[in-house]
Amino acid sequence: MFWQIFLSFMLHATSFGGDVGPNSVAYASASVPAVSPAPTVDSISVAVYGEQRVPFQVRFGDEINAYDVMAMFVLPNELVPVSVEPGSGSASGYQLVAASGAINTVRDGAWTWVAPSKPGLYPVEIQDPASGQSMTLNVFVMVPYANMRRGVLNGYRIGNYPKGKSQFYSRPPGFIEVSPGMEGVQVSPHFTLGQFICKQAGGPTKYLVLREPLLVKLEELLAEVNDRGREAHTFQLLSAYRTPNYNRAIGNVTTLSRHHYGDAADIYVDNDGDGRMDDLNGDGRHTLADAHWLGAIVNSTQDEPEFDGLTGGLGMYRPTGSHGAFVHVDVRGFGARWGA
Repeated sequence: MFWQIFLSFMLHATSFGGDVGPNSVAYASASVPAVSPAPTVDSISVAVYGEQRVPFQVRFGDEINAYDVMAMFVLPNELVPVSVEPGSGSASGYQLVAASGAINTVRDGAWTWVAPSKPGLYPVEIQDPASGQSMTLNVFVMVPYANMRRGVLNGYRIGNYPKGKSQFYSRPPGFIEVSPGMEGVQVSPHFTLGQFICKQAGGPTKYLVLREPLLVKLEELLAEVNDRGREAHTFQLLSAYRTPNYNRAIGNVTTLSRHHYGDAADIYVDNDGDGRMDDLNGDGRHTLADAHWLGAIVNSTQDEPEFDGLTGGLGMYRPTGSHGAFVHVDVRGFGARWGA
């Protein structure tokens, strides 16, 4: 199939997760409202989890992917090199199939694909006849940043991105246009587009920024959680993309939040569906200790090969009256640690 669509996961709460500036490596947590005693919790219900990888890797532009579905992001009319990585899968016979855009075969297992001129979703499929398996790249042709006028894009208020900071804070090249009904489109095996949309009012069409390295990091962390005995088939996202306008509206003073750049998410495990972080540390309660359990995984994996190129921030937050415990992760390109 060219695309695979799951039902949208419901987002449970509003987030106030934080960030640190480009020159900081740590951040002292702000004062936290008093919290009522941690409630006891029921046992976690489980479901079958699988990483959903294919036996070959595909390079699409600058990104390399081995999952059976992954989002990619390009600009209108962009020419993208696509190739099966040497040494992965069978030696030959791969096919690239796309209903839109122009395909040119460079050699066996290598092509160029020219993106359509109109923003939207254009699935590309790489098929391996030898194994019978295929990879779907859900390619989003973005609306260029230059199309925004005074912080507004087609009636949707985004706000302004500062310029001239550093390579880690370059303005996004474009915005994904999310039309009604697109929320359920898979952007990776265990995450959908709707999970990353800003909670800012507006629409029906919305816009967001999302980067493929964040999706890879979330998938790798999810695999680690399952490997360590807590079965879950997604993270719930308290917050992911935030427009600069929305970030200011909820009281965050930073103008350099990684949430602006599409590579940050405030996450928690909620496999039992009660809207709070599950009892990950097994003490029968919802507490900050569960965020520490998840944060310890982030810390322990930062030097593993699977996380190469995914360096970023980690913040751990205690439960409040409006949300449960959660963990902030991002792929900003340099390390930063803060939180309770």
